Amino acid sequence: MLENLKTALLLGIMSAILVVVCGAIGSIFSLGSFGIFIGFIFAIIMNFVSYFYSDKIALSSYNARIVSEQEAPNLHRIIGELSNQAGIKKPRVAIIESNTPNAFATGRNQSHAAVAVTTALLQILNEDELRGVLSHELGHIKNRDILISSVAATLAGMIVAIADWGRYAVFFAIDDDAGSILGSLLIAILGPIAATLIQLSISRSREYKADATGAQICGNPHALAEALRKLEFANINMPMTDAKSTDAHMFIINPLTNIGGALQKLFSTHPSTADRIKRLEGMAVSQQY
Repeated sequence: MLENLKTALLLGIMSAILVVVCGAIGSIFSLGSFGIFIGFIFAIIMNFVSYFYSDKIALSSYNARIVSEQEAPNLHRIIGELSNQAGIKKPRVAIIESNTPNAFATGRNQSHAAVAVTTALLQILNEDELRGVLSHELGHIKNRDILISSVAATLAGMIVAIADWGRYAVFFAIDDDAGSILGSLLIAILGPIAATLIQLSISRSREYKADATGAQICGNPHALAEALRKLEFANINMPMTDAKSTDAHMFIINPLTNIGGALQKLFSTHPSTADRIKRLEGMAVSQQY
């Protein structure tokens, strides 16, 4: 409950940042409250697109192919069993042709959800580890994390795009007040940074929650922890060449090359794998699943 309240608050702050950035840029051109109105319209439109089309966009971005039970009987069987244990509707099943093991879930709700796994993931994990990974993805669906993360990513992307436009447009400003222009420019610079940090914080929070939910679904935190070890090692040595920074939050393991130190924790879409494993092992010891 606390995580959900925190997420709702952060999404509200992101929407407010979008409105403020649009208002600041609007003031440069003496648009007054019309700039804020444009911000509201952008927020509504982008949230609408994220809500209704997140699954189609995500699957098509990685050429994920929906497979039938005849094509992937074992995968369908495991997902069906775990969905029953999670108390959710069985999602569609998709496979991505890739030499890098990874997985993601997508869809605005249970009726439109899909779980996609790469061919490499199916090759390197045993069944217990595979069940752990799939339980994590079903945890995202159960917790409605896909919708939350998609909206957060879309809002952040919109803020960055508008602010970029505003920084160039300042040279054609109508307002002659240097202080006003400087203030608006400062907002256009700091707004995207704040929005990005909030988006990443939301993403990391939902990964922790999906790990915990996944461990409860499969009843084996150790299996998910071991799967994370294997996936991180494989992604470091053979990263996805077609991975996009805007989609990194979807995957169970960050498909992009990480930067080290404290910056990794601040600017990463995922918590460190070591921290995730530590939490899962703590769940196993305390049997809180």
